[in-house]
Amino acid sequence: MADTAGRKTAGAFDIRTFIGSLLGLYGLILTLMGIFGDKELEKTGGINANLWTGLALLAIGIAFISWARLRPIIVPEHVEPAGDDPTRPAPRRKQRDH
Repeated sequence: MADTAGRKTAGAFDIRTFIGSLLGLYGLILTLMGIFGDKELEKTGGINANLWTGLALLAIGIAFISWARLRPIIVPEHVEPAGDDPTRPAPRRKQRDH
């Protein structure tokens, strides 16, 4: 696990967290529909498609969230102004007390 003590991470704003949460939510819904809903096995050749797809989405969602937790994106403290586009505003710098 990376040493992130004292450094800021993207946390909840990491795109992997959003993707993992959405996939997990869809996976949970499909898994519950596969367990409690109409299975319609004749349409899928005897396979409970909702159940298996839901379990796969849950596993992928857990993998994305685990990836975001184990390898967090470190947000840099100081950012230089953008020099490639003069119309783009530079990020605000954090005031440092000396």
